[in-house]
Amino acid sequence: MKSARIRIRKADSADVDELRELIECSVRELQAADYTPAQLEAALDTVVGVDSQLIADRTYFVAEARTRDAQSNVEHPTGHSDSAAKWVLAGCGGWSKRKTLFGSDHWRGREDALLDPKHDAAKIRAFFVHPAWARRGIGSRILEACEIAASTAGFTSFELGATLTGVKLFKVRGYVAAEKIEVSVKNGITLPVIRMVKRP
Repeated sequence: MKSARIRIRKADSADVDELRELIECSVRELQAADYTPAQLEAALDTVVGVDSQLIADRTYFVAEARTRDAQSNVEHPTGHSDSAAKWVLAGCGGWSKRKTLFGSDHWRGREDALLDPKHDAAKIRAFFVHPAWARRGIGSRILEACEIAASTAGFTSFELGATLTGVKLFKVRGYVAAEKIEVSVKNGITLPVIRMVKRP
């Protein structure tokens, strides 16, 4: 019998290459039912990807995972068993004290001005789960860590731009759809995103 072991920690600059690979894999596989291949590739070229500002602000989290069988040997998602196996990145996501609602380092629509916790909602940002670890509660674990951290910083409400794929997760966690946004990404291609909010 196998049970997943998950741990949450803050991301750092050493994670960037692995995060980039995880994000691209997550987008191409898990979002394929909601967006066309052209939309996904255009998004990866423009709006979707690593946001190094979140990492620098120490507000971005990664979930690391592995499984153990009955003999306590570590097993990778691929099924390979190795008692010396390392933890693997299974998901990522963060929150922000800045105005940007969504967007990677190469997104032109960034707003890095700071928010006021007394009046503004913290932004929930850049959630992705590796396909090998999908539907195991990892997104919820990261979201909980984000909400706790943002609340500790004084925020009482939250806002995000959810992909069509991610709406279900956030809805279950109390977020309500506020508006649909058509994000212009590349060559006339748009990406529908749902702005969602959660208030006390």
